[in-house]
Amino acid sequence: MAKKEKPFDRELFFRALADPTRLRIINLISDQEVCVCFFVEILKTNQPKVSRHLAYLRRAGIVAARREGIWVHYRISTPNDENAARVLKVVREWLAQDADMQQDRTRLHRICCAPELPVQLQGSPRPTRIGMAV
Repeated sequence: MAKKEKPFDRELFFRALADPTRLRIINLISDQEVCVCFFVEILKTNQPKVSRHLAYLRRAGIVAARREGIWVHYRISTPNDENAARVLKVVREWLAQDADMQQDRTRLHRICCAPELPVQLQGSPRPTRIGMAV
């Protein structure tokens, strides 16, 4: 028996986009997979709070997670609803043009591309561009 797909929750989707921290997370993910520990470092908040935001984004159909050992990697997920997919695309383009969001991405890039990760991130998997070997 086929699993019945639940209807798209527009309200949940827009509530997910209404939070500044979740917008920063969407912006940081961009076109890559990112481990929670990098969000903690860039957002300067604790891991449980970041994980709650990521769970909210997952329920809203905006991000997907992939587990690899003890690490969980997050990436943008295109919502099943075509209107929501269009809205998310426009929001991501808008975020990419925002100066504060650009600073977050620059900081992530600087940390990830450093020859050695900061002490609190050592041993963590670096973000990986989608489409590249993982």
